[in-house]
This record gives sequence, structure tokens and C-alpha cells, in this order.
Amino acid sequence: MIPQTDPKAAYLAQKAEIDAALARALMSGWYILGEEVKGFEREFAAFAGAPRAIGVANGTDALAIGLRALGVRPGDRVITVSHTAVATVAAIEMIGAVPLLVDIEEGGYGMDPEALEAALSLPGAPVRAVVPVHLYGHPAAMDRIMPIAAGAGIPVLEDCSQAHGARLLGQGVGSFGQAAAYSLYPTKNLGALGDGGVLTANEAALADQMVALREYGWRERYISDIAGQNSRLDELQAAILRVKLRALDADNERRRHIAALYRAALDGLAFGLPAERRDARHVYHQFVIRCRRRDQVREFLRGKGVASNVHYPLPVHLQPAYRGRIALAPSGLARTEEAARTVLSLPMFPQLPERDVQRVAEALAGAAASGLD
Repeated sequence: MIPQTDPKAAYLAQKAEIDAALARALMSGWYILGEEVKGFEREFAAFAGAPRAIGVANGTDALAIGLRALGVRPGDRVITVSHTAVATVAAIEMIGAVPLLVDIEEGGYGMDPEALEAALSLPGAPVRAVVPVHLYGHPAAMDRIMPIAAGAGIPVLEDCSQAHGARLLGQGVGSFGQAAAYSLYPTKNLGALGDGGVLTANEAALADQMVALREYGWRERYISDIAGQNSRLDELQAAILRVKLRALDADNERRRHIAALYRAALDGLAFGLPAERRDARHVYHQFVIRCRRRDQVREFLRGKGVASNVHYPLPVHLQPAYRGRIALAPSGLARTEEAARTVLSLPMFPQLPERDVQRVAEALAGAAASGLD
């Protein structure tokens, strides 16, 4: 079976370096917020083009801490999308804020700027933050989102959890808004071998607030100036991430190469292929096609030895825990719901052999020839 993703392959590709990094961290004798975390924060900030990076326990915490650092308080509204990992919305509710969900743009998966602008004029509790999601590795329309948010005086926290290294107009995602949050889950473009997350901030005071919030609100040890939490990136994971960060640009280029192979092989079939703006650098966390008979196509692929996945089968507002109680933009979420019915993620990871890419394409051609698209 060709796997849809394979974090073990990523480990094996850098096994000697990762094992050496782990041994170094273990022998240091310092296992919480030590030199490995400091080194990773410094190196990731340089990669992201940010003044500071702050390691935390996971991507959900990164979002929650980022929102709190930006001044979001219980009862405030935060605008984001419903076609995303549920963590985006869960983080908003973790801090007592209220999600307001808007639709995605036509032909893509990022926040619709027009829907954002309309949502900002709704009556009710104040909107205190906007969280665009760079889904599947393609940048959201930050060139349109930022002027809208800035005009309303509302800060932007970018959810970059699926877009490490993506760019728009020559500028890296995560550098448009006031802050950015990244998951470092094992299957991400930059993935730990366990949980992890990281924030970037464009101002020193904001970064200092994030540092305090991740560890009990301490600015001085054992003295909590503010109510914080315990969300620290592990030293061992930081050591692994430092190794994997060095290969991230090459891994992203490999993802782009695999995407080009898919495009060439699937051209002319009835499946919808992912859009990529001419001025964007898509890093293909996922290669997502559209299928009218998605479940049948998926079953056909499984029969041909090809695993696939659905990111995501239910938008957040239709999931049992959220249905009927989450505020939606008045214009509705028709594009979001259509995406949830039709998206299918093909195998995509840097170590995927080209012969397997060809096998996936041949299986899809067979599905199309059988009347499945």
C-alpha cells in the first residue's frame, strides 16, 4: 500500500543526524527550555524572516497563546474559517473567545476577503483578531486580508501550520500579520517526532508576552505577572527539529516536484486540481484534488493499493461538538461545504518515490475510465 503520508520515512532520511542530535540533548543534562530550544527558536526565526520565535508544546497552544498575547479576551470574537483543522477553532474557544466563521474564496481554500469584510460589520461583541489559515500549503490572500484587517484596527494571527516555507508576492507566510502560529506535528512540512509548536512575532513586546504566557506568566522565575499556562517545547523535539529545519527548503522543493508530476499525469482527467497563484509558492503539505464521487474514488484507489485521506470530511461548523452553536457569516459557507464533500488528499511526502506517483496517477486514470470522478 502506498501511504498517504509517512513520517517514519522522514526520520530514516536523516536518521544519523537525528540520532546524534538526540544523543547531544540527552547528554547535556538540561531537558526543559535549554540550549536546544533556544537554538531552534533562533534558527526558525531566521528561516521565517521573523525577529523572534517562541517554542511551545503544540500548534493548538501556539494559536491560543498568540491570541492572548494579541489582547483577545473571553467574550471577544475571532474571525476564522470552518474549512480547517478543528484545532483552529478549538484554540479560540480555549481562551474563552467566540469564533465567527466565514467562507473560503472561490477556486481556493483560504479565507474569502470579501466575506471577512462583511463579517467585520456585523453587530455584537467586538472582533479582536482575524485568523487566516494557509491551508494545504498555499498562502491565503494576505495581500487583500491585511488591508481589510488594518483598516478596522484588528490584529492578524496567521495559522501557518500547513505552510512552513510558503510565500506570497515574495514574502514568507507568517510575516504578514502581527504574529503567526505553526504546528510541528509529525506529518507537517516541518514535523517533530511528537507534538510541538512555535510562534513568531513581529514586535519584541509581543514576543515577550508569548514567552511569559507559555510558562505560568513568569517574567521572573516563580513570579506570575499574568495568568499563563504550561506549554513548553521539549528539548528532545527541539533537537530533532533543528536537524529537520536544515532540510526543509529541499523537502518543500521535492513536494513541489511531486505536485508537478501529479499535474502532468492528471491533466485532462475530470478531477479538479489544486490552484496555485502565479505570485505564490505553494509548499504542498497536501496535494488535494476534487472528486464528485469522492468516497467511490477513494475506495477504488484503496483497491489499487493507494491510500488517501480527506482533509477535512466535515467543516467545523457541522461537527457534532460545534453544530448549531457556532456563529456563521450571514452569507453562509457554501464553498466550505462543497469543499468538504469533494476534497481528496493524494499521497504526498518528500520521500515518495516517483514510481509511486505514477502508480497513483494510473489508479486515478483507472477510476476515471470507470466513470468515477
